[in-house]
Amino acid sequence: MPVYNKLVRDLIPQVIEATGKEFRTRILDEEEYKKELIIKLKEESEEYFTADSSKESLEELADMLEVIRALVVVHGATWEELEALREKKAEARGGFQERVYLIDVDDNA
Repeated sequence: MPVYNKLVRDLIPQVIEATGKEFRTRILDEEEYKKELIIKLKEESEEYFTADSSKESLEELADMLEVIRALVVVHGATWEELEALREKKAEARGGFQERVYLIDVDDNA
């Protein structure tokens, strides 16, 4: 029996059950949940970096977004609050659409 010991999406137990396989799960406490979400975000980002196509890349970005949504709640905020913070930073510093690449800065000026 393979051992996974990892956070999975909420409906994965039903998916496994539908295959007729036996499995065990448990509910994480708040600290474990936060820790496992961070691990999951790293896992999903690594999968993004190894994706072989735009389709795979987008799927991994969607997975990362789902984890980020859960982390927002863990940090005591809402998605709307996170979006407002993102907008505020974009207004003050811009986004990344213009592809600006900083080469150096002369600190003596």
